[in-house]
Amino acid sequence: MTTIGFIGSGNIGGTVARLAVAAGYDVVISNSRGPETLKEFAEELGPKARAATASEAAAAGDIVVVSVPFKAFAQLPVAELAGKVVLDTNNYYPQRDGAFEALQSGELTSAQLEQQTLGTAHVVKVFNNIWSGHLGALTRPAGAADRSALPIAGDDAAAKQTATEFLDTIGYDTVDTGSLADSWRQEPGTPVYGPPYGAYGELPGTPASAEKIREALAAASR
Repeated sequence: MTTIGFIGSGNIGGTVARLAVAAGYDVVISNSRGPETLKEFAEELGPKARAATASEAAAAGDIVVVSVPFKAFAQLPVAELAGKVVLDTNNYYPQRDGAFEALQSGELTSAQLEQQTLGTAHVVKVFNNIWSGHLGALTRPAGAADRSALPIAGDDAAAKQTATEFLDTIGYDTVDTGSLADSWRQEPGTPVYGPPYGAYGELPGTPASAEKIREALAAASR
């Protein structure tokens, strides 16, 4: 069975880890504070989960979910992520992360900057536009009339297919935003960022179909 590595196991990373275990995946979770701080979470997830360092999680994962504050991208384990599909959940918030000129000017997206740093890894932008509470509550089986969709962006078609298959397994359809250069359409402040799934903090949320997500992406402007 495919193993999912997690660099960052907070709100989004932890939620995806729960969904992955429920779908039958093995998971290796990590955070910046060390595996000993994830002992209880790993026990909660059960025998298909173990805690490790970020480098170990990256090395173990066939797919690796990166869910850390954007400013930490420069500390990601590049060698261990080489050639792997990296699901990038990060968002750039200047007030938290500091100003990056290439992002402020629109020359690059945050996902492009991470891709430059990670070299041969195949970055796919996903999970960044939905509140973790909604992400956990809106999962549905394939074919369900009220199944929600998540946007994905990436430069590698095979990596996007891998991401699509993973999302399908954990309960979501996907809508292809385009390349990493196009991923600004799902960044903070765009129509697809948050509202399609309901009000922040209110559960269980509102299912958002692929058509609804496509409409939101098309309405994005810079």
